[in-house]
Amino acid sequence: MKDSYIVRNRENQWKVRKKRFSIDVQEAKREIEVISKPIWQELLGLQQALEWPIEEVLAEFGGYRVPYNKSGCSIATGSNYLIRNYDYHPKTYDGRYMLYQPSDGGLATAAPSQRITGRMDGINEAGLAMGYNFMNRKRPGAGFICCMIGRFILETCASVKEAIQLLKHIPHRHSFSYVVYDRTGETAIIEASPRDVVVRTSIRCTNHFEEQKSENRHHLIDSERRLAVLKENQQQEMIVDEAYKLFNHSDQGIFSDLYESWAGTIHTSVYFPTALQAWFTLGPNQPPTVIDFKSWLQGTSLGIKRIEGEINTKVPFLHMDYPADWFNGEKRT
Repeated sequence: MKDSYIVRNRENQWKVRKKRFSIDVQEAKREIEVISKPIWQELLGLQQALEWPIEEVLAEFGGYRVPYNKSGCSIATGSNYLIRNYDYHPKTYDGRYMLYQPSDGGLATAAPSQRITGRMDGINEAGLAMGYNFMNRKRPGAGFICCMIGRFILETCASVKEAIQLLKHIPHRHSFSYVVYDRTGETAIIEASPRDVVVRTSIRCTNHFEEQKSENRHHLIDSERRLAVLKENQQQEMIVDEAYKLFNHSDQGIFSDLYESWAGTIHTSVYFPTALQAWFTLGPNQPPTVIDFKSWLQGTSLGIKRIEGEINTKVPFLHMDYPADWFNGEKRT
């Protein structure tokens, strides 16, 4: 990581962004270790390798008390699958898909990373799939951000019930919906804000709360439009191929090209809890890359070195372009 574009771009990004949070090192350590001591050790490893102060490591990778900008995202579940579009800004995208089997505690996972240590969606060896949708960042609390919470879910929870228990007991920085689906077929949408956690049942979710309505943003037109598209298409059960076309094809009303507005679709992912398999696609209108997580857990190499795709934007990507910062102008290299 030390000389990567990710680190270099992040350092530049902070030069023009004001940190709207503070971090107490001992408090962050205590809160993280309650859930996962190995993740705290990972942060110490990043500190050693990058030769940064621990405060800087926690601000960038700790996932505790850090800000979050607006974004989109759509999620649906069907018969033995969870599908989601990850809609956000290219300048924040790690470009790393992680297959991780910890040797010091925790469940093995297959998931794209966010802020290196976090996970934005994924599946674990117990067959629990997860994705999250942004709701609001008003009135933030002292707590964890979405991508670290995503990792906590995947590495420490084997079922929807355990994920609900976790999210009810940890502090939340911002308001997000966490959609979880396990191999028994149980699904739940967990509306989590700094003030409350409410669980509901549905097979679709976009970017507004149904229960905690007071936590929603004022402008919900696009979120409600995408939810209506999902509802219309889910009147009868969609097989996974139909769901994939709905989410990944650019003419179906779910895929977004609003990259400069923090709401462009970067990837489409599908998780199969029973088969322990994942599909992953960068950009629209193409077949998915199949990731056989079950075979990997059994020791078989995936035979995949990188996943490629084409995204129609001039906005630089954090992991492959320099500079990809918040200074004026969009320069590609």
